[in-house]
Amino acid sequence: MTTNSIGRRGVLGGAALVLARPVFAQAAGLPRVAIKTARGTIVVELEAKRAPITTANFLHYVKAEKYDGGEFYRASRTPGEPTHGTIQGWPSPMMRRFPPVGHESTTKTGIIHDTGTISMGRFGPGTATADFFICASPEPYLDAHPEDTGDNKGFAAFGHVVEGMDVVTKILALPTNGKAYIKEMQGEILTKPVPIVSMKHLA
Repeated sequence: MTTNSIGRRGVLGGAALVLARPVFAQAAGLPRVAIKTARGTIVVELEAKRAPITTANFLHYVKAEKYDGGEFYRASRTPGEPTHGTIQGWPSPMMRRFPPVGHESTTKTGIIHDTGTISMGRFGPGTATADFFICASPEPYLDAHPEDTGDNKGFAAFGHVVEGMDVVTKILALPTNGKAYIKEMQGEILTKPVPIVSMKHLA
């Protein structure tokens, strides 16, 4: 999968009952970020202790306000399961990115791709910069699978949604007739991307 393409294993990928995720009490010492979009606000809690490299990278972009003016541009729905899948966001394409960071696989962190997980998009391991995605449903194929051949390191999960799963599922359900950048993304590009108004580090 790529930074600009999250695909089903090489290619990534909820509207419904999965949106009824409860609001969690904040875990001690774990930072939270509010992702304000044109469709509502999503609050994520980041696993700074278990995924320190990925969390620090994400917060670097947040604090530099590089996501402000970005967008959710992709909704990858599971075939036959329209409420399952992922949504993908990025900064403005004009925004200069920081250097890539090292890969923290799920076998290292123990953070799996479950409902509400936030994770980084990438090309090869160690190429993640600013693209991120949020799971609207369990997506275990995105975890590392050391028993597989090829690129089996999965994606770097680093936190989870604590408020706003209804926003995630609303974005997932939007029309996807936009122009695909590559074949694997055909039918997954939002017709009208959802603007990211701002991202704020809450604590």
